[in-house]
Amino acid sequence: MTESTAQPGTESADGPAAGIDAGIDAEVLALAGRLFEAARTGDTGLLTAYVDAGTPANLTNDRGDSLLMLAAYHGHAATVTALLERGAEPDRANDRGQTPLAGAVFKGATEVVDALLAHGADPYAGMPSALDAARMFGKDDLVARLTAR
Repeated sequence: MTESTAQPGTESADGPAAGIDAGIDAEVLALAGRLFEAARTGDTGLLTAYVDAGTPANLTNDRGDSLLMLAAYHGHAATVTALLERGAEPDRANDRGQTPLAGAVFKGATEVVDALLAHGADPYAGMPSALDAARMFGKDDLVARLTAR
């Protein structure tokens, strides 16, 4: 991951979630957009209410970024924990092969890294893996966290 490549959650609007028909009702798409924005901004209450009501915890946008990926990349540990507790997959990679853990490492979000590791995230999953990203960017403190399992 580098600053010059597209990162999870950097798009201005989300396209249809994976598996949603292109002709889907505009209200459903607007709701999905609000949920992805809630993940980016750490609106745990909104996300948990919708997931508890039946929204898939692993909902993804048109780039394969899950709610968990967006929350992790933007440093929202409480939101990450809430999604994990509701069944979000900690190692679910986006379309670029990036995992939530690698995104959190890239951003230096230590609390998010700890939450993901506590819920079984694999430091070796993805491309680059979280461990590779920590080494690549000289984040020795995170290398130590990732290898202390």
